[in-house]
Amino acid sequence: MLIEPKLTNTSKNFGKPPEKQNPLLQRLGAPHIDSFNYMLEDGLCKAVKDNPYVYIHLPNKDKVALWIDDVSIDQPSVPSGIIGVKTHKIYPTECRQRGCSYKGKITVKLGWSINDKLQETLARDLGEIPIMIKSNRCHLNKMNPKDLVLHGEHEQEWGGYFVIKGLERIIRMLLMTRRNYPIAIKRSGWKTRGIQFSDLGLFLRSVRDDNTTANNTLHYVTDGSAKLMFSHKKVLYYVPLILILKCLVDVSDIFIYNALTAGCEYDLYYKGCILNMLRAVHEQGLNNHEECKAYIGKMFRIKFFELPEDATDIDVCDFIIKHCIAIHLNSPLDKFYLLAFMTKKLFALANNKCAVEGADSVMMQECLLGGHLYLQVLKEKLYSWLTNLKMSILKRARSAGNRYTLNVQEMLNIMKYGNSLESQMENFLSTGNLRSSTGLGLMQNTGLTIVAENINRMRYMSHFRAIHRGSFFQEMRTTEARQLLPDAWGFICPVHTPDGAPCGLLNHLTMNCIITKHPDAKLKANIPIILMDLGMIPLSIADNWKNSYIVMLDGKLIGLIDDNIIARVTDKLRLLKIKGQEIPYMMEIALVPKKTVPAQYPGLYLFTSPARMMRPIMNLAAKNIEYIGTFEQIYLDICVTPEEAYEGLTSHQELSKTAFLSNLASLIPMPDYNQSPRNMYQCQMSKQTMGTPCHTWQLQSETKLYRLQTPATPLFRPVHHDKINLDDFAMGTNAIVAVISYTGYDMEDAMIINKAAYDRGFAHGMIYKSEFIDLKDQKSYFARNPDKSELVEKLDIDGLPLPGTIISEGDVYYCYYDADQSTYITGKYHGKEDAYVDTVKLCGTLHNHIPRRACITFRIPRNPSVGDKFASRAGQKGICSQKWSAEDLPFTETGLIPDIVFNPHGFPSRMTIGLTKTKLQLNILENC
Repeated sequence: MLIEPKLTNTSKNFGKPPEKQNPLLQRLGAPHIDSFNYMLEDGLCKAVKDNPYVYIHLPNKDKVALWIDDVSIDQPSVPSGIIGVKTHKIYPTECRQRGCSYKGKITVKLGWSINDKLQETLARDLGEIPIMIKSNRCHLNKMNPKDLVLHGEHEQEWGGYFVIKGLERIIRMLLMTRRNYPIAIKRSGWKTRGIQFSDLGLFLRSVRDDNTTANNTLHYVTDGSAKLMFSHKKVLYYVPLILILKCLVDVSDIFIYNALTAGCEYDLYYKGCILNMLRAVHEQGLNNHEECKAYIGKMFRIKFFELPEDATDIDVCDFIIKHCIAIHLNSPLDKFYLLAFMTKKLFALANNKCAVEGADSVMMQECLLGGHLYLQVLKEKLYSWLTNLKMSILKRARSAGNRYTLNVQEMLNIMKYGNSLESQMENFLSTGNLRSSTGLGLMQNTGLTIVAENINRMRYMSHFRAIHRGSFFQEMRTTEARQLLPDAWGFICPVHTPDGAPCGLLNHLTMNCIITKHPDAKLKANIPIILMDLGMIPLSIADNWKNSYIVMLDGKLIGLIDDNIIARVTDKLRLLKIKGQEIPYMMEIALVPKKTVPAQYPGLYLFTSPARMMRPIMNLAAKNIEYIGTFEQIYLDICVTPEEAYEGLTSHQELSKTAFLSNLASLIPMPDYNQSPRNMYQCQMSKQTMGTPCHTWQLQSETKLYRLQTPATPLFRPVHHDKINLDDFAMGTNAIVAVISYTGYDMEDAMIINKAAYDRGFAHGMIYKSEFIDLKDQKSYFARNPDKSELVEKLDIDGLPLPGTIISEGDVYYCYYDADQSTYITGKYHGKEDAYVDTVKLCGTLHNHIPRRACITFRIPRNPSVGDKFASRAGQKGICSQKWSAEDLPFTETGLIPDIVFNPHGFPSRMTIGLTKTKLQLNILENC
């Protein structure tokens, strides 16, 4: 409960909010919210069912199995039993002001059995976990702008972040390898994995519907064989390919041979390699399906602790097949056909009949969204909770011996003292560090979350469209990951990337790029039926592999299409996709054609999975907008303007010439008249400037906020400036600029400010600093020391300063009675500059109405001074070198005196035409 005796409601001073929110701004938080909503509604149930059972063998020979039946997450609310509150709902603004986390209760239902006999389901509260703002469990969800303002939010609030300990934190989007597609890679490090291992292989990032990830690699060995890599608990294992194939399906060797060589009948070297691999398995005495499974189970049993003690070797092999190999496929036969396809592609790569596909190419990448990562972390924490429960049961059982029996009451007692998930999930979001036994298929375990800094509107917006290649690549010397390849056009902004270590790794999505959601299950199930109607032959009855294209849907081989009709089928499929009534309109249709030279391995690859990057373009045949993905864009002919189109060849057209720019790059005035590095610098400098980060100044408790006191709307602005309502959060000011060499104090990058303009408030700003004072003892309270009369000048009777009080260095600005030491404690201000007390807020706890914490916000004026950086919106920066009086400055015939004098020598090397184009008026940005 927040007690605000000194807080005034400023929302009445704002203009009338619009009826609906701006769709362009809502798009910023949409991918984050959609992924979190999937976790809440579908993903969590699928994830807990996917977790293996936890088995316990008690001393009395009872076999106990534990699993989670169901999980539910509630909206943030005051704990039941608390009295004297106006509403039981907790809103994000309260958490920001109190410096606490916005979280809701998580409840699990434990399923368990004794000797395969089901027991009563038990419920357990596992604490509170962070809730994403504007998700389905947030109270702001579906609020209109008027209601948002009433609840202390901005009218255009788009959500997508978490409030953790008062700070807004966001799970950063990461670029990951495209899911469920085997990628041909050449990696020198693979040679060190074993004797005769080559640098060639196929990498498969296998991802289930609940976003559980497992990586597989099919390695080419120089003796003409292939080995499959799978991992478990961060340990890599290698198994001969044929051995895995024989474990997957119970078929004859001739069936395996025909499946592996279908379409490659004339490749004698490849057929010889397959025969040698089949012969090698028989030489080890493994002749049938059961023997192969028993052998694999026997070899790996010691590494798989999840299985019960009485599990057979075949059970161990089945566990490996289900949880470690091509996990996105449920049927072993589907896994068999996928590995057969990968084998053909691998040997085509080794024999230089197929080109290497770079994992650093955007066409081979997708996004890892915040909600999906949150789901995987939560899934692993829930499984850890089950294993901790197992340890607690075993500990009690060992102390009691054979007399120990597990019943409902005993289980309830054990669950009562179990660990909660509250601190674990909060620590993950507050630090960005992940402690995981499996690694979750990630290449990093730090830097997964960042603070959504609200220095100004541009910086805040950029966090939600930022996409990182991964901190792992910052330490590597390779430059491949940093290259901006042509296939990134329209998806990754070529302008908006920082200098230094993260250059090329921290990118930003373009304005039109969207991230796909999970598809409609009915429409996805309809795809194979539509394809068969169009002429696809199902894989089970296919025979003509040589003159056909393989069809792969989300990593599953579903059939063959004849060479003669493949073009007509894809065109028809594209038209159906645009309508979106029979198949998903976000489906990606990538037809890789057959060529006589080494190129990408041919086939028709269809993708409907979530987290892919797609963008809208005009389909010229359908005269309608079509969404295309990174993979299919490579094989389409797209023009920018109608004049560029070639009849009979060009199939698509861009919607606009600026569709490849990000949010911030679209705000640069006349970027086409600017040198390209200047545009890149401008994207960074605009994020550093003072501006108007928020409207709810008195509802803020952030450590530091910057505010430009007299911002002005720019006289020249791109269309995008008005589309995103940037004037609502104004930045910069208009200035009269004289471009002239003057006095020697404006060397190259230096500039002079008119002192008269300074006195009138030019670029006047201020800093808001907030500080929390906590009372540790329950009996302590805020109060002014009655024995010190000098405190009356600065402090009120409650020991806190009055708003508007000026505090100087060494002044006492708070006082409270410490019950533990039985004395009054005071705090002195240590800032170098005088500060005004802006607001004082008293915060109560959820269990006690007595204020335990005070938040004092100081307002510090910050005027332009020598050494401050100023910049135009064209990437031209300068340092204030002096302030000159108006009498000493040049003037025009009409008596116009400049606010700023800038040296013309700063233009030629930088070629910033944009700045001189605007003649006198400029948007000047200040950064203190």
